[in-house]
Amino acid sequence: MIHAPYIVPPLPSDWRYSPAPPLYPLGCRLNLELPGLGGGWRVCTPGGIVPAGEPIPLASAHGRGGIFRVGDMVLRPYRRGGFLRHVNERTYRSHLRFAAEHAVHRGLWDSGFPTVEPLGYAWRPCAMGVEGVLITRLADGQVWPGRWDLSAERASAIRDGVASLCDWGLWSPDLNATNIILPPEGGALFLDWDRAAFVPADTDLWTRYRNRLHRSLRKLGAPKEAYAIMEAERHP
Repeated sequence: MIHAPYIVPPLPSDWRYSPAPPLYPLGCRLNLELPGLGGGWRVCTPGGIVPAGEPIPLASAHGRGGIFRVGDMVLRPYRRGGFLRHVNERTYRSHLRFAAEHAVHRGLWDSGFPTVEPLGYAWRPCAMGVEGVLITRLADGQVWPGRWDLSAERASAIRDGVASLCDWGLWSPDLNATNIILPPEGGALFLDWDRAAFVPADTDLWTRYRNRLHRSLRKLGAPKEAYAIMEAERHP
């Protein structure tokens, strides 16, 4: 059987969430202006909507910076991490990386998985490649590192979310504590699906996710209680 990492597979039979109403198909418009980012963008969004208004930096947003809101939308420019950012911070070979993230993100949203609403992406030529912007709906909440003292309900929501990703076979290498939002009404929202891909069914994703989150918690100086969210063995 051929394995396609960016094609969204059928949902598991015991999926925890109720599917959401489908979003409008993407419409792409050329040579547009994005607030705070200048012109020349190809914008691919449901119905071809374009962010308009005053860009406001999101000071509470973690990551590599440059994230801001425009109305009820969030624009996150793609930025490289690690050593490579010193050589090439924002240029990518093609727009396919942005399209792949949106496809996975949209599949998660359609499935009812707790994430922010995906609104598309934009890209334009830059040097010998392209630069890109991810566009999502703004969601209220506080990042997990802002409040380590989780209730049992919050802890269960995080475990259930990770377990569901494992059930569906989706590996997200950027899943860390700063990419988990705690909405005021309860539960947890998961963010950032850059380079996420579906993996073969026999992959031990629970161990991968546990190690990834624990490494994130160590870097953030989290209390020991936070580590209990991801137990040694997979939570039923």
